[in-house]
Parts: sequence; structure tokens; C-alpha cells
Amino acid sequence: MTDPWWLMLVKVLGIFLFLLLTVVLAIVIERKVVGRMQMRPGPNRVGPKGWLQSLADAIKLALKEDITPFNVDRVVYAMAPVISTVPAITAFAVIPLGPEVSIFGHRTALQLADLPIAVLFILAMSSIGVYGIILAGWSSGSAYPLLGGIRSTAQVISYEVAMGLAFASVFLYAGTMSTSGIVAAQDRVWFTFLMLPSFLVYLTAMVGETNRAPFDLPEAEGELVGGFHTEYSSLKFALFFLAEYINMTTVSAVAVTLFLGGWHAPFPFNLWPAANTGWWPVLWFTAKLWGFIFVYIWLRGTLPRLRYDQFMALGWKILIPVALSWVLLAAGIRSLRNDGYEHWQPLLAGISTLATVVLLLVLHRKFSALSGRLDERAPVVIAPPPSESTFPTPPLPQRNPSRVKEDVNG
Repeated sequence: MTDPWWLMLVKVLGIFLFLLLTVVLAIVIERKVVGRMQMRPGPNRVGPKGWLQSLADAIKLALKEDITPFNVDRVVYAMAPVISTVPAITAFAVIPLGPEVSIFGHRTALQLADLPIAVLFILAMSSIGVYGIILAGWSSGSAYPLLGGIRSTAQVISYEVAMGLAFASVFLYAGTMSTSGIVAAQDRVWFTFLMLPSFLVYLTAMVGETNRAPFDLPEAEGELVGGFHTEYSSLKFALFFLAEYINMTTVSAVAVTLFLGGWHAPFPFNLWPAANTGWWPVLWFTAKLWGFIFVYIWLRGTLPRLRYDQFMALGWKILIPVALSWVLLAAGIRSLRNDGYEHWQPLLAGISTLATVVLLLVLHRKFSALSGRLDERAPVVIAPPPSESTFPTPPLPQRNPSRVKEDVNG
């Protein structure tokens, strides 16, 4: 990167403001959409139709008393929210938001840092961010936060492997670990059509990585009070809240970059010659990003929380084997390309679709069989024939008709 220092500073501030604005809007939109799904109003008091509710929440958290329990490890307790928030923001530095544009007369790419190992950098940042959750649970000196931290440890080990294997299939096929190179390799066909099983694995793993419903086990309110952040309040709690939504934005941006063509225009806008030039790609990138954020909101409003054994079985028995199989297939296709076989895209798209259909059918049969076994074990209750004594309702007291006439006449 040959940008001057002031242009790098502009990019840093631009990325930070982009993330902050996305978080502010996502909180309000999530509350409104979930309220709509559950047939109740969302926030509608602060600002025009409630759109300033996030600002009011931020002011409320900043003005609340910062309570520190007596038996905490104060240094680790104070550092844990920062460890969760900073890597989430830093990982966005390698995400390309668009092609080269002119900013104050300087030609520059809409990306802060174009690293040759950007995919590994993203994995490293996501792994470091989880240390904040683990350390928060350990340093709080309480049982429920500790359980939340332990759950997060197992959760990260399980789903980080599946996410890394999904990444591996992408950069093996693209031939580069640079995010800008991966986006450039999708100028014609998006990788989601060529590697649909890897995309579905990543889509599931990114929900598990960000501790969102139905995978919000480290902070399960019904079991662990508040999970790892039970003993946090005021700005420290706000940092955990900010880290969660920034992580949502970052992993959604990674999904757009690796599987949905990055900043390339979708159909039919890609038929316009100027769709992938200038500042238009920022619009396409943002629209795809908000599509993934809506999926997060949709899942929270529709699915119940999984049991812990179901969550672990999904990661180790389904996601990791599927992702590993697709890594082997992507490596084989890459070898065929290197040997001069050019007709690989239709073949890979067909295999990807077939593998996805087979996987969905297997999962459907598995859960249908499980439901059938549960129905067989359920006791059969035969309803009694309808009669006056079906319900054990005591007889109602009979009133004197002459008394009723007196009551009516006043």
C-alpha cells in the first residue's frame, strides 16, 4: 500500500464509522423486525418512529453506575471487554469494500490493508476475540459467568475448525489467501454456486462463532442468568454488546467477500457496464451485508435455543465432515485446472448442488426418524366418549327464579 498517512487515517475513520453506524441501525432494526414477527410494536418513542432508540440506550449505559464485584481479578476483568471488541474491529481492515476510486485526487483501493494472508488474519482475529469471553467468565469470580466462559471455549473449538475448513476450500480453489484476489476470482461466477456446501457450513459456523440465537449458549439467560457478562455493567457491558454486533457485521462481510462476489454487482445490475466502477460497488457490498444481518435477525425471531449436546453434535458430526470433504474436492478440482482441464465450473456447480440436496435429504430423514421415535415412545391417550361428566366441573348452584325476577326488577 502506497497511500499517504492522511489517506490511511481517513480509511481507518471511515471503517470505524461504517461499523458504528451499522451497529446503531442493526439494534433498532432487529428490535423492530422481531417485534413485527411477534406481532408487537418495536421501539417507537425515542426519535422519529423510535429510530433514535440506540442512541438513548448508549446514553443510558454510559450513565449507569459501574459496579465491580469484590472478588474479581480487576486487571483481567477490565481488559476482557476490550479484548473482545478490538479484534472484531481490526478484522474488518482486510475486507475490500470496492475497487480503486479517487479520493482527493489520489487513486486508492477501498480497503485498508491488502494482506497476502488476509484469510488467516481474519481467523486469528476471530480466535483472539473469544479470549475476551473466556477471560470475562474466569475473572468474574462467580459460577454462572465461569460456566458461560467454559461453554464458549468448547463452542469456539468446535466451530472454528468448521469455519477454517470452509475458508480452506475457498482459497484452495481461488489460488490465493488475499481477500482482494478472492473477490477478483469471482468476477464471473460467485463461489456460493460452486461451493454451496462450504457456504452453508460457513453460514452455520458464523452464527455459532458470534454466540447468536439459536447458538447463544454462553449467555443463555434461562440457564446462566446472563452468562459470561453477568457481573458486568455500564460501559464494560456496552463494549460486550458492541463487540457482538461488530462481530456480526465482520463475519457477514467475510461471507460476502468469500462467497457472494464481494463488491461485484448482483444480477441484473451487473449488466450495466458502470456497475462495478466508482462508488457503486460500495452499495452492492452494503446491500449483501445487510442481507446476512437480516438472516441473523430472522434466526433469532424464529428458532429456539439448541441443547448443548445438539450444538456439539452439529459441529463435530455434520459441519466438520462436510467441510473436510469439500476441501478435498476443491483441491482435486484445483489440480485438474493446473493440468489443463478447463471444463471445471459446470462440473463443480453440478456436484455442489447434488451434494447439498443429498445433505439436506439426509438431515431431513434423520430428524424425521427422531421425531417418529419420540412419537412412538409417547403414551397413547384415548379420549373418553363425550358426555356430561367428561370434565370434572362441579354443578353450578341453582338460583331461585323468584329471586332472579326480584333482581331484574331492581
